[in-house]
Amino acid sequence: MKPVPVLEQYQRIKRDHPDAIVLFRLGDFYETFGADAERSAPILGITLTSRELGKGQRVAMAGVPYHATEAYVGKLLRAGLRVALCDQVEDAEAAQGLVRREVVRVLTPGTVVEEAYLDGATSNYAVAICLRPHHHGVAALDCSTGELVVMRTEPSDAAIRDELARLRPAEIVAADTDRAALEPLLGAIPVTWVNAADFDARAAADRLRVVLGVETLAAFGCEEWPEALAAGHALLAYAERTHLRLEPGLIRLHAEHPKAFMHLDPGTRRSLGLQGGHELPPEENLLALMEGEATTAMGTRTLRRWVDQPLRVRARLESRLERVAILAAEALDRGRLRAALGRIPDLERIVARVGQGLASPRELRQLADALKSLPAVHQAAAHWEALATAPLPPVLSDLEQELVAALVDQVPSTFRDGGVFRAGYDAELDAIREGSREAREWIGGLETVERERTGIRSLRVGFNQVFGYYIEISHANREPIPAAYTRKQTLVNGERYVTPELKEKESLVLNAKGAMIAREHVLFRKLSGRITRAAPVLLDIAGWLGDLDALAALAQLAIRHRWVRPELADDPGIRIVGGRHPLVELALGPGRFVGNDLRLGMPDARIVLLTGPNMAGKSTYLRQAGIIVLLAQVGSFVPAEAAVIGLCDRIFTRVGAHDELARGLSTFMVEMVETASILNQATMRSFVVLDEIGRGTATFDGLSIAWATLEYLHEVNRSRVLFATHYHELTALADKLPGAANATVEVKEWRDEIVFLYRVVQGAADRSYGIHVAKLAGLPGPVLTRAGEVLSALEKADGRPKPADLADDLPLFRAAKGAAVLEPEAASRLEAAVAALAPDAMTPKEALEALYRLKALLASEA
Repeated sequence: MKPVPVLEQYQRIKRDHPDAIVLFRLGDFYETFGADAERSAPILGITLTSRELGKGQRVAMAGVPYHATEAYVGKLLRAGLRVALCDQVEDAEAAQGLVRREVVRVLTPGTVVEEAYLDGATSNYAVAICLRPHHHGVAALDCSTGELVVMRTEPSDAAIRDELARLRPAEIVAADTDRAALEPLLGAIPVTWVNAADFDARAAADRLRVVLGVETLAAFGCEEWPEALAAGHALLAYAERTHLRLEPGLIRLHAEHPKAFMHLDPGTRRSLGLQGGHELPPEENLLALMEGEATTAMGTRTLRRWVDQPLRVRARLESRLERVAILAAEALDRGRLRAALGRIPDLERIVARVGQGLASPRELRQLADALKSLPAVHQAAAHWEALATAPLPPVLSDLEQELVAALVDQVPSTFRDGGVFRAGYDAELDAIREGSREAREWIGGLETVERERTGIRSLRVGFNQVFGYYIEISHANREPIPAAYTRKQTLVNGERYVTPELKEKESLVLNAKGAMIAREHVLFRKLSGRITRAAPVLLDIAGWLGDLDALAALAQLAIRHRWVRPELADDPGIRIVGGRHPLVELALGPGRFVGNDLRLGMPDARIVLLTGPNMAGKSTYLRQAGIIVLLAQVGSFVPAEAAVIGLCDRIFTRVGAHDELARGLSTFMVEMVETASILNQATMRSFVVLDEIGRGTATFDGLSIAWATLEYLHEVNRSRVLFATHYHELTALADKLPGAANATVEVKEWRDEIVFLYRVVQGAADRSYGIHVAKLAGLPGPVLTRAGEVLSALEKADGRPKPADLADDLPLFRAAKGAAVLEPEAASRLEAAVAALAPDAMTPKEALEALYRLKALLASEA
């Protein structure tokens, strides 16, 4: 049975977009049909209905109001779906038969530019991956800013995982021929599989030259990267299929050279708090701490890029550190600069939306305000020679004047009711407005004029949506009806009339709104075209503003948290005095965090083997070392009293335990995979941080793996290593390996209790105090007692008791009848004396005397 015409029209459009949810405009709603309706209704939280669209054909339907489309589309995009907006493209009244409809926009998670779908703090990348035998190519396009990044990587899965962890793509574009190789690496990221022909390196260079408006790509440094160019070409082709404009000036190309930046694997990012977003709680989220100091969205995104890509080139690092230092040194001028920056909206994304024809009138007003604020930023930055830039291009002031002259002060958010442009800006628009105003005034005075002319006192002028303007006269009237009045409608109590002149004025009033809006659309497109032509200059300014804001944020961090400028060195050594973990310190409050030193490499040991009790602060010490090195190579000040950082090529951290059940990997298997990755990639310029390698398996297996790993790092990788363990047998390696040394976290024992001092000192711990920590955690007394007995048996048997020997001591709760191991004893005389004190009732002399008595008691009990 043939479907009704509207369903046939939908099916034709759906065939062209089989992988998208098609939102099909019907009147005041966007409807979905069939499988699309069944799939989208639960995501959108709307009712799934059905309707007969053809004899015997019931079709599932689910619709949303067209004026609320953004909210519903956002839900679909967050679910990783593509959305095709199918709109009416001709006037329903002028249509011959069925209204023509076409897809006007394809929205995908990685190609949206609208503010409603974006997080201002993060780049929104669509990432294309091109697999080749010698190198892989990766390209990332942020359609909301026009940033296109291309790079080549080693031909390995690990390299792809590293880039995905850094870029955090909203969407992946890849060749269908690479599906089997890539699917295991991509996890839950939305993927669009395209024809392999899109990854055409030869066509890529030509396409990029057109898009960038240049004759050669030599200046970008990527001409010899066919894999990266092919990935870039696939992204551009994909963006065009979503109906985005790719015009010269709107796209900016950057080639990222692998050796210029430090690559961080996913495990390292997780350990150092670099996952961002809501993936980590605030006390573990280093990115959130740093981004919170930026005052603009552009600065926030710039700061995130810097943290995601630590530098390896010393000259660039020193330059960045110097600019942070001069900003940190002058609080008042820094405050003026940050205040000026705070008045700048997201210039980058506004320009991109204007270029795509998707900007709102209000965003053009924001652009005008931003241009007006630019001189203040320029003047504030000029206070420092290192931050001063060339005079602002005249095109910016010209554009500002044009926008201010064109737009009203309080711009509406849409064109629905007009009123976007000032009076006097456009003669044609003014004429339409004046004609409408005069017609309204004529109609407004018509009732008085006609009453006086006709003598009919009950005459009144009204309006409704069906009949328009009319003259109403009640049946009680006895005066003759003027011949020029034409009856329009008969009512119970009267008659309604129109006159030729009233119809003419009505036409002026009713058509004027449409004419004004149409004219404003024309003017808006012209104004947007002028902004687009200035886009290269505007985007350069946006980049400068982002850098300024990121530098000011780093300076503010340094002052707020008492961070110091690190000294950079070429030799592979790390020397930290009074290092602190910035997030833990912030959580504890001022003055409570215990800082610690670290010395690794020339002339000190390259490997520090760290032992100590659970909860003593080993993991914090490991992470803070990684964070300090990372921050130094970001170009930031660091949380320490002093630091000398020899530049690293990589930071590898393996801290904490987690599994990846979706990949079929247990906690121990994940640990071994990450350790293998470190051993296969670390060099003598790498900084390796490992925590309790081998703990997820049998004791002797784990000890053997940890031992061999340490030897390999010492003899083969020759990296700088911070290695924490509870295998105290490993401390013997410090005597065997010339580049290794022991360190431990101090604790104090007091009457079967332990006090954590959180100080890292030279030497090795001989026990882990696990049962003491278990007691602090609240394990029941019988469990602690039995654990003490088993520990004693194990220690006497040199770690090798027979299971039957331990089983003979069962049942477990027999221990409850015996001695209370680790139970608190009666209060000592010293404790009793302290408890008896009443400090609030003492005089200073009495307090001093009490202090001497307590000291004497302590000496007698020692």
